Amino acid sequence: MLLLGIDIGTSSIKVSVVDANTQQVIISGQYPEQESEIIAKQAGWAEQSPEMWWAHVQQAFNLCKKHGTFDPHDISAIGIAYQMHGLVLVDKDQQVLRDSIIWCDSRAVEIGNQAFEKLGAEFSLSHLLNSPGNFTASKLAWVKQHEPEIYARIHKMMLPGDFIAMKLSSEITTSISALSEAILWDFQTNSVSAELMNLYGIDPALIPEIKPVFAEHGRVTPAVAELMGLKAGTLVTYKSGDQPNNALSLNVLQPGEVAATAGTSGVIYGVSDQLTYDPQSRVNTFAHVNHTAEAQRMGVLLCINGTGSLNRWTKNLFGSAVSYAQMNEQAAKTPVGASGIRILPFGNGAERMLNNKIVGVHFHDIDLNLHHQGHIFRAVQEGIAFSFRYGLDIMRSTGLYPSVIRAGKANLFLSNLFLEAFVNATGVPVELYQNDGSVGAALGSGIGSGMFSTAAEAFHNIKALQLVEPTKVEQYEPVYQSWLGYLNKQNLN
Repeated sequence: MLLLGIDIGTSSIKVSVVDANTQQVIISGQYPEQESEIIAKQAGWAEQSPEMWWAHVQQAFNLCKKHGTFDPHDISAIGIAYQMHGLVLVDKDQQVLRDSIIWCDSRAVEIGNQAFEKLGAEFSLSHLLNSPGNFTASKLAWVKQHEPEIYARIHKMMLPGDFIAMKLSSEITTSISALSEAILWDFQTNSVSAELMNLYGIDPALIPEIKPVFAEHGRVTPAVAELMGLKAGTLVTYKSGDQPNNALSLNVLQPGEVAATAGTSGVIYGVSDQLTYDPQSRVNTFAHVNHTAEAQRMGVLLCINGTGSLNRWTKNLFGSAVSYAQMNEQAAKTPVGASGIRILPFGNGAERMLNNKIVGVHFHDIDLNLHHQGHIFRAVQEGIAFSFRYGLDIMRSTGLYPSVIRAGKANLFLSNLFLEAFVNATGVPVELYQNDGSVGAALGSGIGSGMFSTAAEAFHNIKALQLVEPTKVEQYEPVYQSWLGYLNKQNLN
């Protein structure tokens, strides 16, 4: 039997077809080759077209089909991973009402801050585990305030993965995990937060039917089956935000286990069995994919908006003459600390771990007679690694002390220099795996459809490719403290 995984990324859509018996990938496809458009109508805004996502899903799947390595009718279940915190709105005919306000959009920060004050810190943190902040519920409140004519036409509000499942099946569902990332779930009452809904004036009828993450969320319609070449009635049995899904794909499911990614954004995601929270809501707690009221599994998430995006921006700044491999090679030839350059990598919207401040990217102490582009490349990667250390220290204050961090060998974790800076700045070893979000989503669908009796069974073939341990902590610590001094000057509190 075959499984189809769909990963709705900010930059592109990736799909993978996986053999359920061996858990091996048969074929993967990604579309587009160039990064998808982010629409920014004003500073701090970020939107994408949900219909663009759907079109790119079809294109990516077509790329897989053209190789002829599988029969699409053999696919028995579909799983979906998606960029978190986006807001998708549809009318009663399931037509999109506006572009999605995505994760790195900052327009709702003040709305969330005001809600936190009105609800009170004690209620927000003990019931929601977070400030309403700049999350999906606050984005919906922004639409209600600023686009009332659109709000009046809303039939259902969704996360991006809910939307793709709807396009496949015409069914609209969500999960506790999704609602918790939207800051709409009350963990004390185990229900949608009536207090926040009332404060924002949101109609409860806008919330889709709630199902477990691993469950039937619909079946492929005959029209979509004909469009994509799938079998009508194929099950959609898993939906998860990209970071919980990444943790699943690394078999990070139990308390104390920790995953990391360093793509467009950077994330550390740890699992706890406690309803833990940061008093300043700088790191955030959501329901993990395997959370239940009886067996709590909370995902504690640190997000840095601009990690790989800064590395890409730096590459583009120097033009096509330099590749990522050449950047890494030049950076490795410079000393730890980049001969004094310090870079703050916060140029992609309001940073939650910096109290929702828009800090921007800062380059410090460039000497025009001393420094060359290799120093810049190293300082960029060190600055990103130091931002992970800063966030991990916040997570440690909530009681999460990882002994090892699991990561996929992809994006910045392909750079030996970044790996060195990461493990020595944090003091935590990293285990690298050949994981992929679309593959994790595919295997998630196998769990949801009952092909695997447990998540552990779905990932029993996972093996670490490499273990990287800290060996230069004493060299990196003073550089980090120097970097931290520049960050503290930004008046973060």
